[in-house]
Amino acid sequence: MLMALIRKRLEKFPAVALLGPRQCGKTTLAKRIGGVYFDLEQEGAAAQLDAQWDKLTAGREMIVLDEAQSVPEVFPRLRGAIDADRKRSGRFLLLGSVSPALMKNVSESLAGRLAVLDLSPFILPELSPDRMDDLWLCGGYPEGGILDEAMFGPWQDSYMKVLVQRDLPAWGLPAKAQTTERLARMLAARHGQILNASHLGSALALDAKTVARYCDYLEGAFLIRRLQPYFANISKRLVKSAKVFWRDSGLLHALMGVVTIEELFSQPWVGHSWEGFVIEQTLGALTAVGKRAQAYFFRTSDRHELDLVLDWGARRWAVEIKITSNPSRGMIDKLNKTADLIDADRRVLICRIAKPFKNDKLLVTNPTAWLEELIG
Repeated sequence: MLMALIRKRLEKFPAVALLGPRQCGKTTLAKRIGGVYFDLEQEGAAAQLDAQWDKLTAGREMIVLDEAQSVPEVFPRLRGAIDADRKRSGRFLLLGSVSPALMKNVSESLAGRLAVLDLSPFILPELSPDRMDDLWLCGGYPEGGILDEAMFGPWQDSYMKVLVQRDLPAWGLPAKAQTTERLARMLAARHGQILNASHLGSALALDAKTVARYCDYLEGAFLIRRLQPYFANISKRLVKSAKVFWRDSGLLHALMGVVTIEELFSQPWVGHSWEGFVIEQTLGALTAVGKRAQAYFFRTSDRHELDLVLDWGARRWAVEIKITSNPSRGMIDKLNKTADLIDADRRVLICRIAKPFKNDKLLVTNPTAWLEELIG
């Protein structure tokens, strides 16, 4: 899905940065696009790039720099090459495993010179609709079980071990590996809940600011998402802290020790898992087609809540997510009542219903039909 969008951005910008978690498919996608490829984590690649720089930048082939954050000194040279020929587009494709907040060289050296796109692991529109529960259980990483179910569990354990022990420290996280692993498991146990850094800090013998800073790194590595609250001008008191979600449901389930769909349905937190899965599918699909909406949740102190608010600027959509296949009239009435508090233009109930139905304002649907309608 993202291929067409990358090509469009390359037609307009001198450089495109394709960011996403490790092993989500960035390299495979880039090699399909073409160009001269350098994996800057491989020994000798940076030296080869340096030695051939003038020839490469004078040529007509696109230069693909994988794990570009590994060689910070390349960014000023990229800026110089771009500025020497600003009218030429599609010259550089940068791949990175950390977000722009951590890739400071991207934001500082190449601001205004490149388009930034996020790549998520597999999302439902890229698979058969009957794989929905497989995707929910195993997550979307190509090697994490969605293509070979025997890989689910061992792959996630290995993936987290490498991130905790090697990648996150290399990207600047000062915590010991044991502390990072404990924090990851605590955040998994709080998936879909309000993030309380003070409570986490007490358990880890850290202050709240340190926990928040560590979470910055986990978020920058595309492991977690802190969904911010939506503020409306209403008389009710509003919850003002973020919710925390694991972005990949397979990593969440592995951290929580769940290995089968039957075990997942037996967990008391299965509803939170389903909520996070649907939210990530929604935001991943929007990103893949280049649609822009600000995502929030909404909750008042007296428990009026919306799992997701999509703010399109001039319009607001109120989204509630339930794991049931038989939504009740009460669920719809509660959704409408809460949506009225933020003057939502559209109200969406996403559940496991077989046949969606809608009217002018309301849509009751399942994830497959929802994503089809969302991305057009």
